[in-house]
Amino acid sequence: MSRSRSSCGASRCGRDLGAAERPVSDAAADTDTILVTGASGVIGSRLVDRLVADGRRVRVAGRRPDRLRARWPDVEGVELDVLRSETLEQALEGVRVAHYLVHSMEPGTGGAFRERDATGASAFARAASSAGLERVVYLGGLGSEGDELSEHLESRHETGRILAEEGPPLVELRAAMVIGADSASYRMLTDLVRRLPAMVLPRWVSTPSQPIALDDVVSYLSAAVDLQTADRHMIFEIGGPDVLTYRDMIEIVARDRGRHPVLVGVPFLTPKLSSYWCAITTSVPMATAQPLIAGMTVPTVVQSDAAKVAFPGIRPVRFRDALARATAEAGRNRSITTI
Repeated sequence: MSRSRSSCGASRCGRDLGAAERPVSDAAADTDTILVTGASGVIGSRLVDRLVADGRRVRVAGRRPDRLRARWPDVEGVELDVLRSETLEQALEGVRVAHYLVHSMEPGTGGAFRERDATGASAFARAASSAGLERVVYLGGLGSEGDELSEHLESRHETGRILAEEGPPLVELRAAMVIGADSASYRMLTDLVRRLPAMVLPRWVSTPSQPIALDDVVSYLSAAVDLQTADRHMIFEIGGPDVLTYRDMIEIVARDRGRHPVLVGVPFLTPKLSSYWCAITTSVPMATAQPLIAGMTVPTVVQSDAAKVAFPGIRPVRFRDALARATAEAGRNRSITTI
């Protein structure tokens, strides 16, 4: 298995309260609480649903806990902002395992988003260590550290190193493109095919990647809670069985939808210019598109079989199956919103 390169219930006013309203201190006696940070995100929200369905005791945390409590009224919801240290102690009290799904996909000037990620990871790691957590489970990004990674992927790796060095034992899962109905990668891909009869494709669309279905990512995150390991920092690269370029993915989506866009390759369109183009032609904002596209300029392919050994019961589905699931779910969501 791969190692880190860095070492590499209450009552009030005479009535019973629901789980979302119980003070955290009352939950502290239960040492099997699982904290999900970033619970309002695409992956975090799906993970919460999975853990609840599995009968786990879950605490959801975010900057807007009222929204989290409204979505999961039977789950304890607390405020957590990793850049505000006063919110950390209460959120982590009585927690056994925490899922760290916090990231800043809002690149500004001077690498500010990377600094925010590093500062937040350090504060969370130290607070988690003080709270006595058994482990933290973190979702980062694929990419070989020997390659010239984008700033976003460098930040993902750096966040993992900080969490491992300053906090409890860490299980770090590294994934490339995640395919789900609400994921930015899926929306950008399908919007391009649906809206454009012709596309200008820069050189980065020929870079190999290993996309993975959202449900499979959630399976790994859930299973990592009880993974038996004595190592302080375990890194598992996860991906679907298909290694594809972005051009391959465009062509597969187009065929499945009966479309035949004209694809013209050009050598000069930079990732930054591509993100402007995607922001205009898709539903993904430039602040999100830019780090996604920048991450596609280097190969994001699984190099180790450690995940297969550690999680033998998880068999990720192929890209076309992941695509079909996401498309079906997106269709159901549209039907619900139009009623």
